Amino acid sequence: MISVYSDFIRIRFLTMLAYRVNYYSGILIYSMNIGVYYFTYQAIYGGAGSIGGFTAAQMTTYVAVSWMARAFYFNNLDREISTDIRDGSIAIQMIRPYNYVLVKFMQGLGEGMFRFLLFMIPGMAIAMLLFPVKLPTDPVAWVGFLVMLFFSFLINTQINIITGLTAFFIENNEGMMRMKRVVVDLFSGLIIPISLFPGWLATFAQWMPFQAITYLPGSVFTGRVKGVGIWNVLGIQIIWLVVLLVPMIIIWRLARRRLFVQGG
Repeated sequence: MISVYSDFIRIRFLTMLAYRVNYYSGILIYSMNIGVYYFTYQAIYGGAGSIGGFTAAQMTTYVAVSWMARAFYFNNLDREISTDIRDGSIAIQMIRPYNYVLVKFMQGLGEGMFRFLLFMIPGMAIAMLLFPVKLPTDPVAWVGFLVMLFFSFLINTQINIITGLTAFFIENNEGMMRMKRVVVDLFSGLIIPISLFPGWLATFAQWMPFQAITYLPGSVFTGRVKGVGIWNVLGIQIIWLVVLLVPMIIIWRLARRRLFVQGG
């Protein structure tokens, strides 16, 4: 069974490789996004030493690594699951001798590996050439960031799968998927670091799982979190990984009991 699931990783990686030109253009788009944020924050900082605990140099690095990290953990599993449910192909998937949700995880991992090697790494290299991005000098920070980046993928994938499975109950969850994407981008700290949020909103964001996707790994990469603090924020990711397993398993079990197929 392990080899079966590993095949889903390989197949998805090769599928993404067939359309790699799309991701080369994505590198350009992400670099433009970083450029917009870079010049915006340069204007905001002016002569200020730091804002929200970020120096201007840290903010540049945070923006670059956050967008390139998104290239790794991002996937459309919610839309894929929703499509499977709407067109009825989920019925075939559910009678096959594997776990459908785990297969989606493996497919997402295959896509993530492709994005990491052919999107994130080249994109980060280009960002470093265009903008004053400072890489960590502490090996512990590198290890901590890379481990947290993998957990970012797991947590974001869990949220996507939960969102996709809601199609079992509301049939058309297009609005929910769009809302989810906006909420994740905002409260993960991708658009604005959480430390720049108003006090009450920052507190709210810190009690949500979204900060574990972008803000916490970005804080480690920029050096705002160091030493023992790295393992503390990694612990936050692990907690949310376990917590999100509960609704995902419950929704999947409930969904299997109410499956009906529309059309023929």
